[in-house]
Amino acid sequence: MREIGSSEAKNKLSALLDQVEHGAEIVITRRGRPVAKLVPSGPGFERAAAGLREASKGIRLRGLNFKDLINEGRP
Repeated sequence: MREIGSSEAKNKLSALLDQVEHGAEIVITRRGRPVAKLVPSGPGFERAAAGLREASKGIRLRGLNFKDLINEGRP
């Protein structure tokens, strides 16, 4: 399994995703410590995503919008 620093991962994200799409697993580190792992999504991912999309149909935000909700969660 390949390890890559977070700064380098940021600059090479597209190439890393290409590698993961072909089966590679990549650990992203920060200051030498593992913080994330890129892995292929697997066969059940699309089914789970479709289920989440279906479950969210009809949910209303009562006048709120996503951008405001996201901004509220940021420091």
